[in-house]
Amino acid sequence: MKKVAFEVNTKRVIIFGTNQTAQLAYFYLSEEPEKYEVVAFTCHTTHKTCDTYCDKPVVEFEKLTEIYSPTDYYLFAPMTGKGLNKIRENVFNEGKSMGYSFITFIHERATVLTDKIGDNCFILEDNTIQPFVTIGNNCVFWSGNHIGHHSVIGDHVFFTSHVVLSGNCKVDNYCWFGVNATIRNNLHIAEGSLLSMGSCLTKDTDPYMVYLGVPAKPKCSSDSEEVKNKL
Repeated sequence: MKKVAFEVNTKRVIIFGTNQTAQLAYFYLSEEPEKYEVVAFTCHTTHKTCDTYCDKPVVEFEKLTEIYSPTDYYLFAPMTGKGLNKIRENVFNEGKSMGYSFITFIHERATVLTDKIGDNCFILEDNTIQPFVTIGNNCVFWSGNHIGHHSVIGDHVFFTSHVVLSGNCKVDNYCWFGVNATIRNNLHIAEGSLLSMGSCLTKDTDPYMVYLGVPAKPKCSSDSEEVKNKL
């Protein structure tokens, strides 16, 4: 197959996935045509069920570089937090190893007062991210979250909606925050922590535990297949 390559002003983007999250990403990127042009979708061969999606071609991920050169196109993998974000991490790492750069999408109606944000982040409308926040790679912020000043967020983290993370918190890799979760200031959220919907965290967490309730208490391991598959 012949490679496609040309000079452009906007970023030409290939979205990973052919599900509702990919469709939402397509909608958001298409709302900013001066910045992005979605040219195709991609997924692994074993998950390919269609040849087109949103009227764009669907290309097998394993063959992507044969058609879309990593020097001319960007990837975007706005996937869910399934598997404690590790499925999304695998796609991110695989795309990087293929030579692709990833875009980070920040909605124009998000208030973002930091420039310390990594690759392949998806930040939707009505998020407030205060000054001196640091965000790693491959993080998702669904709509309406508050991220307090001087907080440090690691890689592969997922905030659903209306989460309040107070100031000066440290969030390690692979964490997941349910709708309306609230986190007190100055806390350390350990790797793989999962805060359930409506939980209120007042103490540091232990790695790979599920926390729920008010105040939130550890319930079970977040690393079990049963828990990871529900995300």
